[in-house]
Amino acid sequence: MVKVLADECQEEVKNTDLDLVLRCQSGDRAAFRELYRRYHKRIRSTLYQLCGEYLLEDLLQEVFLRAWKGLPKLRQPEHFPTWIYRITWNVATDRRRELAKMANFRLKNDESNQEEQLLNKRASRPQDCPDLMRLHYEDLIRRGLDRLRLEHRIVIVLHDLEDLSQKEVANILNVPVGTIKSRLFYARKSLEKYLKNQGVSL
Repeated sequence: MVKVLADECQEEVKNTDLDLVLRCQSGDRAAFRELYRRYHKRIRSTLYQLCGEYLLEDLLQEVFLRAWKGLPKLRQPEHFPTWIYRITWNVATDRRRELAKMANFRLKNDESNQEEQLLNKRASRPQDCPDLMRLHYEDLIRRGLDRLRLEHRIVIVLHDLEDLSQKEVANILNVPVGTIKSRLFYARKSLEKYLKNQGVSL
């Protein structure tokens, strides 16, 4: 019994992200399922903050589909977390461009904005014990984030909400750390100003 438990612990230690990525590059689908299990909640959360709820599951699947197709070409498998977040950023950026094109098309054709309202709909995440004040605050945060430009929003989402370091965020976005610091400062100030205008004491 002790040997079985020891073997299981040893197997768990072996299954690092690097080990799983290397197995994926050899076509191991079970290893990819494990990577999905480890990362899908974080990726889903990031996409939600950047793009909202509409088509969220489709966007999530798009991220991991691109990841699966791109893994054989990943030259630095030890940097998988940075790489998967970069894919997430690209998927979110593509989605925002699509929404912008759709908005311009509707504006030019003077159509109803009902679809736009649907695309911008935001819903609170399900919680076991909903608290109205907390849900209200979360809604204000989302509204505040929506007011930021996408390059500022991604920085505050990855750094402040996903707890990535400034260096990691810089690697994901392929910009200098100084740029991340500047964008983070601006994003925080803008969000703080919005919340204060909404009567939130910080």
